[in-house]
Amino acid sequence: MLASGPYLALTREDYQPSSSLSAMAAIENDSTFVAPEGVYSMTEDYKPTIAQNLAVSAGPSLYPTRVSSVTVRFPPTKQGSGPGLAQLLGGNKDAKKDKINKEREDGASLSSSDTQPDDGPDQPSSTQEHGAGSSAAPHDGPKLFSHPPAASGKKKPGARPKHNMRTTSSTFITRIQTSEALKSLHSRHGDATFLFYNTAKSYLWIEAGSKAKDPLSRITFSAYPTCHDVNTHTASSEQLDIIIGFNTGDLVWLDPISSRYGRLNKQGAITTSPCTAVRWVPSSPTLFLVSHADGTIIVYDKEREEGTFVPQDPSSPSTDPVNGTATSSSEGSSQKEWDPTDSIFVTMPPWHPGSLLVPSAVGKSEKERAAKNPVSHWRVSRRGIVDFVFSPDVKYVAVIAEDGCLRIIDALEEQLLDCYASYFGALTCVAWSPDGRFVLTGGQDDLLTIFSPWEGRVIARCQGHSSFVSSVAFDDLRCDGRTYRFGSVGEDNKLILWDFSSGALHRPKFQATHHQRVSMSSTISLMMRRDRSVLYLPTSGASVDGNTSPRFHPAPSRNEVAVVQPVLIKNVENDILAAISFLPRCILTSTKTGHIKLWIRPLALRPRHIKGNRINTLTEIQDVMS
Repeated sequence: MLASGPYLALTREDYQPSSSLSAMAAIENDSTFVAPEGVYSMTEDYKPTIAQNLAVSAGPSLYPTRVSSVTVRFPPTKQGSGPGLAQLLGGNKDAKKDKINKEREDGASLSSSDTQPDDGPDQPSSTQEHGAGSSAAPHDGPKLFSHPPAASGKKKPGARPKHNMRTTSSTFITRIQTSEALKSLHSRHGDATFLFYNTAKSYLWIEAGSKAKDPLSRITFSAYPTCHDVNTHTASSEQLDIIIGFNTGDLVWLDPISSRYGRLNKQGAITTSPCTAVRWVPSSPTLFLVSHADGTIIVYDKEREEGTFVPQDPSSPSTDPVNGTATSSSEGSSQKEWDPTDSIFVTMPPWHPGSLLVPSAVGKSEKERAAKNPVSHWRVSRRGIVDFVFSPDVKYVAVIAEDGCLRIIDALEEQLLDCYASYFGALTCVAWSPDGRFVLTGGQDDLLTIFSPWEGRVIARCQGHSSFVSSVAFDDLRCDGRTYRFGSVGEDNKLILWDFSSGALHRPKFQATHHQRVSMSSTISLMMRRDRSVLYLPTSGASVDGNTSPRFHPAPSRNEVAVVQPVLIKNVENDILAAISFLPRCILTSTKTGHIKLWIRPLALRPRHIKGNRINTLTEIQDVMS
């Protein structure tokens, strides 16, 4: 019921909820659901084929379908692009030469090791572009993901993968199938939303909204794809950069438009642990992170070759002449057993910028220090990493693991800032709010939990699922800094939408009335990095004597945390739901076996001016309340 107040006055004749809401509820069925902003309708339904179902049933059920998406703008065809009189008379030979040279350059698709002699002095600057500080002071020098000032002159074109997928003799790729629609891809114009997803040993590429029944391409591997990500920074109508991780630890750098690929961590050169998640570093054309089932996160550069590297064991953190240096984010951690809730264990290869001024790396030859993979190696947990996500400003990484902890890592300094324990069991999914204020997780406790890293506490829990939560995501179009819309799907086959506003939370039954003062010098927790001074905060894991890790925050009890109730619960009739994401025009849901549905958003509401204090329609009421 809407209550009248100083900002909104409603009368009986202004608003008739019973008839409007009942009419909206009457149209809800298996293909629609009604949210406060309107009706969502399923417009596309990609069901797995019989062959896909057979392949999924024959393989292990450990690798559910994951979906990546990207929107690409195809430029309009230029008018008068046909051959003119000058071209017919041969007056455009220079342009033809430039075109031939460009085709040769694109066709060669050399890796960074092949083009290094031609790059000359540009190679060191490329190494420094994403390097960590090399001095002892943690805040001096360039950081791991920092960028130098933009160089003047023409932008250097991005490198292409080295191998042609159609002519390869590699046994890692067993089959590639393409549709006729792929041949006419460059003749189109306007925006196109592409979806990429894995099922069994296949990797598929489809276009949302296309009437074509067959996917644009289907690639079959000898191993199982487990995770993948599209680089939205470099995506264009000419090139797409995709990284695919496999259960063998192998990585494939793929450009589906040119059908070219490159391999990293080939045959487990760096690690044989299965890949669990992969993310491109936002705004970086070359760097990406991969998490593994052995509790590590490895930083790669797509254009580098593998180097000789063996990560160090946290139990013996002495310097290894092959690996360079090993450091931990906790002071004095080398003198005691490594605590995963207090620090991450970083192994720096000899070519890591942070190891250049370390005494053990001073005597290294230029060949030994040549930029190679991995860029860096983080041991985060003793249990497997489930997923991770970057903060919007690319400074921090939120990591969830099978040990039930959410970790906030400073990606620039390569240090652990905070570690939050789940209420029960492992965490299964994670998302960062568009403004960077909140981190959202789902877990085996059937709950969604909203964390505020800047306050160092749990803000609220969301109750609505009756089984494990599979995926969570924020809806950027409905987050304005005051209210936040996010969605979740779970193994109970529920699609749930939530609205969260920190100012509208119900007070918990019990709330602590006093907090001990946190020592400002005993922690580098993210909550201490706020602009304003923070003197009194929930104690969490911090203590005055410093015996307890100031970075670890145990889970508060149920009666200490506010509860958020669902806005909408939709039961989706199909296989177990595994993923949800919000696209500009629709909501995407996917099952473990690759059944994808697109739910188109309600029609955009036109802005209307309110005359006086009277509101005439339900639409206008929703405009005011949203």
